Amino acid sequence: MSYEFERKHRIAIVGGGPGGYEAALSGAQLGADVTLVEGVGVGGSAVITDVVPSKALIAVAEASNAIGEAADLGVQFFTRGENARPVRPEVAVNLQAVNERLVRLARQQSEDMRAQLIRAGVRIVSGVGRLAGPGTIVVSTVGVSETGRASVGTDFDRIEADTLVVSVGARPRELDSAKPDGERILTWTQLYTLKAVPEHLIVVGSGVTGAEFASAYTALGSRVTLISSRDQVLPGQDADAARVIEDVFTRNGMTVLSKSRAASVERTEDGVVATLSDGRRIEGSHCLLAVGSVPNTSGIGLEESGIQLTESGHIRVNRVARTSIPAVYAAGDCSDFLPLASVASMQGRTAVFHAMGDAVTPIELRNVTSNIFTQPEIATVGWTQQQIEDGIAQGEIYKLPLASNPRAKMMGIRDGFVKIFARTGSGTVIGGVIVAPNASELVFPLALAVEHRLTVDQVARAFTVYPSLSGSIADAARAMHIVN
Repeated sequence: MSYEFERKHRIAIVGGGPGGYEAALSGAQLGADVTLVEGVGVGGSAVITDVVPSKALIAVAEASNAIGEAADLGVQFFTRGENARPVRPEVAVNLQAVNERLVRLARQQSEDMRAQLIRAGVRIVSGVGRLAGPGTIVVSTVGVSETGRASVGTDFDRIEADTLVVSVGARPRELDSAKPDGERILTWTQLYTLKAVPEHLIVVGSGVTGAEFASAYTALGSRVTLISSRDQVLPGQDADAARVIEDVFTRNGMTVLSKSRAASVERTEDGVVATLSDGRRIEGSHCLLAVGSVPNTSGIGLEESGIQLTESGHIRVNRVARTSIPAVYAAGDCSDFLPLASVASMQGRTAVFHAMGDAVTPIELRNVTSNIFTQPEIATVGWTQQQIEDGIAQGEIYKLPLASNPRAKMMGIRDGFVKIFARTGSGTVIGGVIVAPNASELVFPLALAVEHRLTVDQVARAFTVYPSLSGSIADAARAMHIVN
């Protein structure tokens, strides 16, 4: 008597960031034989050196800011000095202790994710993986360089698979004229070695990363100069939102140099000097380079395996995360999709579901919710106001200042707004912007409305708590009522 056993579908994943992690979990859930290759730690740079520690640092900055602004609400902090006279203490930040906590938190999150994969039955291989054809990964021993990047040693493992998922992420872009040294000139992955709050931090780049760290370090007590090559911070974002953030920046004492470009950044004896393209020199104690990122796609056998890349080195994928080779998928910042951890996770799940024949919904980028963790935050979803004004989408626009909200008044919130975009005629919600504290939490109702094509009247009919910041969403929707 003979027995035949059906072989399990084999999935090999290169890179354990959000995309690789979700791909591994999804494959195990569907009964596949899953192997994950990761050189730095499960969670990748998103967990260890990027999203988790940076947002934790921002949370500390928010706490520091809240203490400083408490006096506006009538809460005052005093201690007793000589002759029992009240003395107002200073708010101090122990950055070394903060950074040590951030690193521990990130490593703990990585270990928790690793444990979850092991419980799910995923095999984890420590090393650097490269493709040796559409169905093979060669794994090399791994070391970690001073910059935190994995370095390749000798080959020691070979993995055959039916489906490959590449999720190798990206790294900070470096400039020849501003080489980071990890001490005075830093990328965002190197900030967590600082032992004290920088006296004067020069931030080169006013995109999302630059704006977030400029906001955080201002709240932590640094004097910050933000060098922006555009006419406003956060280029490409909602213009009203960017204007609010820049106003808050300057009101809090930040120097914003618009339409300025850093030609070079050099280390001096006790600090740094940034030379602008017009010859101006800005002296500071430290410099943060936030000039974009580069995908980690070189030297891992992608082009040799026939996988198409963009000119920037990103992997071309379709809406189910499939590359130009049917059995190979890509997820996360190494792909040419939107570089967000939430998108990477969705790509990872979608890739595995598609590869194994499960039901999938192709990713619709217009439904993606994103957030900028400045103070206040900016959350967006769907079509933009610029697209509506350019005629790409047909919609009506309504903006409600947050200062009119009763809960905002109670909390002392002066800045921010809720803006909703609704399809002309039908009133279907097609997008929105929220600028507010914790906008990342407030935007979810708008995300649901965009995803499920709810009308402004349907949104307005949902009950909100009174008083609440979310009440402004219902108020804005109510103001856009479609008369039948």
